[in-house]
Amino acid sequence: MLPDALLNDKACRFYMHREAPLAQLFRPNAQTRTRLTAVARSSNDSLLNIALDPTEASGKFQLSTRSMVDWTMQKTVLALAVLAIWSVLAGRAIAAPCHNTGSYERWLEDFKKEAAAQGISPRVIAAAAPSMTFDQAIIRRDHGQAVFNQTFLQFSDRMVGGGRIPTGLAKIKQHAALFARIEQKYGVPAQVLTAFWGLESDYGANFGKYNILSATASLAYDCRRPDFFRQQLFDALRIIERGDQRVEDMIGDWAGEFGGMQFTASDYLKNAVDFDGDGRRDLIHSVPDTLASAANFLVSLGWQRGQPWLQEVRVPPSLPWQEADVNIQHPQSQWVAWGVKPAYGELPAGNLPASLILPMGRHGPAFLAYPNFKAFLGWNSAMVYSTTVAYFANRLAGAPTVDHSGAGNIAPLSTQQVMELQRLLIKQGYEGIGEVDGKIGNGTRKATKKAQLKIGLPADAYPTTELIDRLRIGTASDSNR
Repeated sequence: MLPDALLNDKACRFYMHREAPLAQLFRPNAQTRTRLTAVARSSNDSLLNIALDPTEASGKFQLSTRSMVDWTMQKTVLALAVLAIWSVLAGRAIAAPCHNTGSYERWLEDFKKEAAAQGISPRVIAAAAPSMTFDQAIIRRDHGQAVFNQTFLQFSDRMVGGGRIPTGLAKIKQHAALFARIEQKYGVPAQVLTAFWGLESDYGANFGKYNILSATASLAYDCRRPDFFRQQLFDALRIIERGDQRVEDMIGDWAGEFGGMQFTASDYLKNAVDFDGDGRRDLIHSVPDTLASAANFLVSLGWQRGQPWLQEVRVPPSLPWQEADVNIQHPQSQWVAWGVKPAYGELPAGNLPASLILPMGRHGPAFLAYPNFKAFLGWNSAMVYSTTVAYFANRLAGAPTVDHSGAGNIAPLSTQQVMELQRLLIKQGYEGIGEVDGKIGNGTRKATKKAQLKIGLPADAYPTTELIDRLRIGTASDSNR
């Protein structure tokens, strides 16, 4: 939890927060299956068959039309059905309006019975029950999250500025022996752990002020993301069950994260370690447990000992920009052959595979991301956040301030402009964007890159007003045919 003075940054961080895998978010529960059935019936089952994945594990559905129906009619019905089903499924992940049908009291009684069936003791359930109250303010906050389209430089300047670096360096010096032990065991350097520690809780100064059991129970009861938070609530009780925390110590962020690294309950249960040897995995009161658990988590996400994570670079005016993608890797030697050079010092030794990241397009800062960067993305899949943490770690390791020279030539899009871009992309047939929500997510970036390639613009995947203007022309031309 960040200080109140940085509330916008915290809100932005939560918007980019790691959540359940998409397969889990879209797995249809009973309420969703009922709504899908209604959609299927309203689509006229003489024309269309709709079948959910029978395992209910992937959240997939199948559609098929009867061959005897005119294809024009089939396309219309199919499109309407797909749109309707998408609105049902997407509503669980993007805050579309939804409504609970049963009382919270009845839901809580059923939850406690299931908790007991899963092996959680009556003692823990009874101790936790008074804290598992419904908080409508949590639901309003969850449903009312605003959109914060901050550029990488805006976000990183705010999050890494001020006293964050001096304080981080002081923490590294203060806990030098501890960091050395952790790196010896897990291979994660002090600078990386300190960067996460600083951004997640301001080095343990701000854990949050919300009752975790109440917040998580409220979100588990709510219709928006019940499956994800129900599991979090079970795991929070298991943390109490095994003696790591007491009920009264379960205080953290409104979204259920707590401790110095703001772990979810499930991440805590899976990755917390007892590094101070007191018999408890305490990520609230113990600095050794907190830092070592973060290292253990990063290792589980693929961290490799002794390998780099991110290097700022300079890029030439001409480059095969379509290769700049976190999902595309080339040997470091290939990037050098294309004219990529280190912004300071030298590139890491060897010929590791690397991705070129352009968080603000070809005119902004540029980085080579090495395999260890995937651990940052595993912690938080939002590119702006992950790149900021990795950059913060570089600064703590002695790197200079990131290049700002091109920032004056970059005009970030407003939320309304992003929404217009999304509508234009969807209208011209680009897929994967999802909801028109004004957020520049991975789907919007991928569609932007495809549109740039088709139009003939440099395909750096960064949305611009030039792209919007060109898409408007294309849409107008299509309308006049």
